[in-house]
Amino acid sequence: MNAKKAISTALIAAAAISGTAYADDYYASVSGGVSLLSNSTNDGVFDGAFTTGEGTTIPAGTVLPDQAPVAWETDFDAGFAVAGALGKRYGAFRGEIEVAYQSNGVGSHAGVTAAGVALNTEDAGVLITGSPNIGISVGDLVADGQGDVSNLFVMANVFYDFNTGGSLKPYIGAGIGVGFADVDFSPSGVDIIQDKATEFAYQGVAGVAYEVSPSIDLTVAYRYRATTDVSVEADLFSADFDIENRASIVEAGLRFNF
Repeated sequence: MNAKKAISTALIAAAAISGTAYADDYYASVSGGVSLLSNSTNDGVFDGAFTTGEGTTIPAGTVLPDQAPVAWETDFDAGFAVAGALGKRYGAFRGEIEVAYQSNGVGSHAGVTAAGVALNTEDAGVLITGSPNIGISVGDLVADGQGDVSNLFVMANVFYDFNTGGSLKPYIGAGIGVGFADVDFSPSGVDIIQDKATEFAYQGVAGVAYEVSPSIDLTVAYRYRATTDVSVEADLFSADFDIENRASIVEAGLRFNF
C-alpha cells in the first residue's frame, strides 16, 4: 500500500462515517509541535562479501564475509510534526482517523564498526571497494550530520475523555496504523543510505483540552509515536540495515466540533 492510497482510504472512511453522524458527534482537529526522534542504533549485515578499500591499518582488498555485521549510532536534531484528524464521539470515548507527518534532521553518526572492528580512526577509503586513502577518517566523515528521517503516518486512534465538570478536559489515547519512512543518511555529502520503507506504526497520547467555545477546543498533548525498525538498504556498499524510529512529540492544536 502506498501513501496516496492509504490516505485516500482513510479520508473516504472518515467521510462515510460523518454522513451518518448527529450534530456535535463529529470533530476535526489540526496540530503541530516539536518532534524529538530518539537516537538510533543502526544494525546491519553485509549482503555478500565486502572487499575494503585502503584504510589506515586495514589494507585494501581485505574481504569481510557475507552477513558480517556492520553498525553505527545516529543522533538527531529536534524536528517538527504536524497532523490532522477526523473523529467521532461515543460518550466519553472518541475514535478518529489521523494523517500525520514528522521530520528530523540528522545530528551526527558515530561508532562505525564492521565485522566487530572499530573503524573510527581508519581512513574513509576503507568503506569503498577499490578506493585509495581519501584523507579523512571514518569518524570525521560520519560526524558531519547531513540528511534526515521523515515519516508519513496514517493512524486509527481511540481516546478517552475525562469529565471534570469544567472547561479543562484531560484525555488519554492510543493508536495503530502504518508509517511510510524515508531515510536519508548522507554525512559529508556521501550517500550512505537513501531508501524508503513501509512499517507498522503505533502511538500513545496524553493531553488536555480547554473549551474555548462549544465548537472549539484548544489542545496540548504529549505523544510517543514509533514504528517497527525501518528496514533499508545501503547505497555506499551492499548491506541491509534496521533503523530505529521512535519519537516523543510535544504539540498544541485546535479541535473543531460539529
